[in-house]
Amino acid sequence: MQKRKKERMSLRIFGKLTGALVLSVCLPICGVSLAADPHKVIHSVFEAADDGFDMVRTQNYYSGWVADAIFETLLTYDYLARPARLIPNTAESMPEISSDGRTYTFHLKKNIFFAPDSVFGHEKRELTAADYVYSIKRLVDPANRSPSASFVRGKITGLDDLVEKAKKTGQFDYDATVSGLQAIDRYTLRIRLNAPDSNFLYILAYGALAAVSREAIDAYGNKSTFHPVGTGPYMLKEYVPRSKIVLEANPYYRGFVWDFQADGEAWDEQLVRDMKGKKMPQIGRVEIAIIEEEQSRWLSFQEGKIDFDKLPQLAAPVALENGKLKEEYIAQGIRQYTMVEPEITYTIFNLKDPVTGGYSNEKIALRRAIAMSYNTQAEIELLRNGQASKAQMMIPPGVAGHEPAYRSSIAYEPELASRLLDHFGYRRQSDGYRTMPDGSPLVLRIRTEANASSRVVSEIWKRGLDRIGIRVEFDVGNFADNLKDAAGCRLMMWGGAWHADYPEGENFMQLLYGPNAGQGNHACYRSKAFDKLYRQAVKLPPGEERNRLYVQMNRQMEADTAWSVHVSRTRNWLVRPWVMGFKKHPILQSDWQYLDIAR
Repeated sequence: MQKRKKERMSLRIFGKLTGALVLSVCLPICGVSLAADPHKVIHSVFEAADDGFDMVRTQNYYSGWVADAIFETLLTYDYLARPARLIPNTAESMPEISSDGRTYTFHLKKNIFFAPDSVFGHEKRELTAADYVYSIKRLVDPANRSPSASFVRGKITGLDDLVEKAKKTGQFDYDATVSGLQAIDRYTLRIRLNAPDSNFLYILAYGALAAVSREAIDAYGNKSTFHPVGTGPYMLKEYVPRSKIVLEANPYYRGFVWDFQADGEAWDEQLVRDMKGKKMPQIGRVEIAIIEEEQSRWLSFQEGKIDFDKLPQLAAPVALENGKLKEEYIAQGIRQYTMVEPEITYTIFNLKDPVTGGYSNEKIALRRAIAMSYNTQAEIELLRNGQASKAQMMIPPGVAGHEPAYRSSIAYEPELASRLLDHFGYRRQSDGYRTMPDGSPLVLRIRTEANASSRVVSEIWKRGLDRIGIRVEFDVGNFADNLKDAAGCRLMMWGGAWHADYPEGENFMQLLYGPNAGQGNHACYRSKAFDKLYRQAVKLPPGEERNRLYVQMNRQMEADTAWSVHVSRTRNWLVRPWVMGFKKHPILQSDWQYLDIAR
């Protein structure tokens, strides 16, 4: 991603945008009635930096958290339903689906307006079906190099032809008719697929397919990532890159009545008692601090500067006893909400890197030995304080396609890893470290971040790699920068996490699909066998047959060792007593519009 020069550029951009942002909130909003109270402020925190709020251009988890409060998709998720269940958002109802399962017809709600912005002059700009046509086209425009383009690539009739034409001419024709993507009238959107796709509705609920206005994108260009204009409950008020984000309630937002149903849990029952019937959003302002260091974040929560946050896992011994909140915190009225995230943590190997890349036996043996040197149990004990479980496969618990009985073929076996390296000619020298088979130096470079968790992971890697005789160096960077470098296949190794964008295994498997290399496939992995299985799987409905293919894909990934898979984390959310309506959703990240404050 951007280095220091780019950071300074972002600050200059922010300075130029500030005036526009101020102008946007000063436009006439007469007659608009909002439940949101500007005196109700939620103080949130992110543990890593965003990289702007244009979800066509990024898959940054923290960018998506904010963008989902600003932009709106056709569908969203029921706030309380578990397992996750889709419901209409800007659509009036769930779509009409043709008998062959290929055509989806959506009818949009009327009187949904984009947030006030100078790009619209003094007029209120209504959301239309054409905005979704434009937004989906923009996702596949080759000029945008979207890491999420694979979500619709090959799916919508005629859309790929438009992409191929753009690649030849160098110009994407946004006005061209696409047979499978049409605004039938102002409020009717029709999407025709090349083949039935049981995951397509989930995809339409993903933030990269939210509606943007063509006027705003044309006016702000690349700066639109820092000047988001959407129809959602909030709009960007203030932005200090890597430090602070402030959202304010969108005065044109239509609002909704909090009317979700409890599923029998005591937590849900309390939410319903507190929130049922309220006009939302209640919160008028959201202030987000970016605090990457766990100890600093924990201190801020203890001082009452943060209203809710997931407990830093390094602080678990301080706050928890046998997994439950200690009495001293309960006495303060703090509540604990525990969930196993639908996510995995892992380390990627760049398959294009001259050291870790390649598909020859000796290169696969090197990656396999490296993965076998990592002590996942040490991570669970030292870093996670028991608040995690070893991930056996790419698809985590809670996501369709997870196989509870699956066991990875890659285990912590440093002695076996050493013998594997010996066999393939990675020879130890007098200092105990190995060379490449051709005698050149063997040095790994692992990109990491400047926080306590990353330091623990680095120490675990160092101990394991020393044990098998591989020298390693750690390059410390910012999370957002590292993410962009990984997307560009510029990192030898990097540790990350993937949280489910939708609750189906395809969302995880697409991370290693060959055509996504450089656009979401951060390992830059290309396997004909894996890709063939992926294409077969996405054509199948949910069920045992598709799940068997996911298992085969996991085995193929392990055979090539494109990833070293680590853990799925247990998250303990701590909530201050004045926060009402909180329940962390497995897919939705932006939850401020569902909350209230009782003080």
